[in-house]
Amino acid sequence: MSMIRVENLTFAYPSSYDNIFENVNFQIDTDWKLGFVGRNGRGKTTFLNLLLGKYEYHGKIQASVQFDYFPYPVNNKNRLTTDILSEVCPLAEEWELLRELSYLEVRDDVLWRPFFTLSNGEQTKVLLAALFLNDGHFLLIDEPTNHLDMKARETVSAYLKRKKGFILVSHDRCFLDGCVDHILSINRSNIEVQSGNFSTWFTNFQRQQEFELAQNVKLKKSIDNMQKAAKRTSVWSDRIEASKYGNGPVDRGYIGHKSAKMMKRSKAIKVRQQRAIEEKSGLLKNLETVEDLKIAPLPYFSDTLVTFSDVVPIFDGKNVCQPISFTVKQGERIALDGKNGSGKTSLLRLLVGQQIEHRGTVAIGSGMILSYVPQEQHGEYQQRLQAWDTSRMIRVRRASEISLEISICSIAVLIVATGLSETMYVFVSSEVRHGISTKVSSVFSATAGTEAFSFISSYACFRNRRCQ
Repeated sequence: MSMIRVENLTFAYPSSYDNIFENVNFQIDTDWKLGFVGRNGRGKTTFLNLLLGKYEYHGKIQASVQFDYFPYPVNNKNRLTTDILSEVCPLAEEWELLRELSYLEVRDDVLWRPFFTLSNGEQTKVLLAALFLNDGHFLLIDEPTNHLDMKARETVSAYLKRKKGFILVSHDRCFLDGCVDHILSINRSNIEVQSGNFSTWFTNFQRQQEFELAQNVKLKKSIDNMQKAAKRTSVWSDRIEASKYGNGPVDRGYIGHKSAKMMKRSKAIKVRQQRAIEEKSGLLKNLETVEDLKIAPLPYFSDTLVTFSDVVPIFDGKNVCQPISFTVKQGERIALDGKNGSGKTSLLRLLVGQQIEHRGTVAIGSGMILSYVPQEQHGEYQQRLQAWDTSRMIRVRRASEISLEISICSIAVLIVATGLSETMYVFVSSEVRHGISTKVSSVFSATAGTEAFSFISSYACFRNRRCQ
């Protein structure tokens, strides 16, 4: 058993003005099963990279263990799985690896298959099994459930419960509850470590927020009362001060003293008010607010969007699943569920127009625009997706250019119809020039007054050459 100590950790990316971590202090036991939670963008993955020594930082990170990171980067997925795992855990025996795979309910024949033929869930399992076979290493696990179905998540959760010595980053509450015994949370203003699973931590966190909200209501009411009192006292002071002047004998010294006393009281109230405001600002420091997710799909003329008729994806000459038939209509929200390797991703790729070997018919509505978030943001599929997006962007850009061409011709006609002066025409052309090509801009700027008709003729010839 040893400790990982973080002392006065301060870090910010070179391109950022704000620190992601500032004077952070905590320590964790290397035998803990530590769940790492926090909102997106708070720095969970960044902290893991700091442990791995990828970034420079201020402060100290002391550890007597070597850190391994999941997901493990596999450069050549065409190699056999056993060769890749020999690279991940070179000192492990084959029987140890087979034992770990049995815990994860993975067949041993995957070792002798090319790595790319494994489903994403199988790849996750075999890499986790290999990384845990490195004795004396502390594992940093970043979102292992991304490619796992429900049954596989339960299996991996039970597997991690058998292990110790890891930090697990995940947004799956049930998954965390099943395998961790401590929680490391990145809040809005601090980092804290608590014993227990996610549910225990979240219950305490909610109680803290409820307490802060109740205190905030009390302070807000107190501030409102002090604001009214300060204003009222200030008005009284001004009235007393004004009574010094007028006809008749008055004790101006007494009145001035009384006015000063009232003003002093008003300032004291304002000081108390400012202190209450500062105290109020210290509350709600970790209050988490959830923004509403707004999705506005584009309107479509037909009620039926997609139709699958007896569709069967084929891989390596074999059917991936049984024939599937279903219809997607407007307003429907459909969950595509199934085990890892059952063909869910293949069906989605067919839907976005990828050329995948299959049987059956996929009918997609004419002119319909599809949005797709893939499991992976790299590799061959990403290149195809970029090419698809690029071609669509070109079509959109061409449509914008045609719209701009129509606007330019309309402006030229307006100039002739209204008889604008040369000065006004140059002004109009400078406003439009930002959105047109250099060729059109030069033609447009050289056109003035009654020469607009010749401009239209020249521009029409230029447009025809572009369209050819």
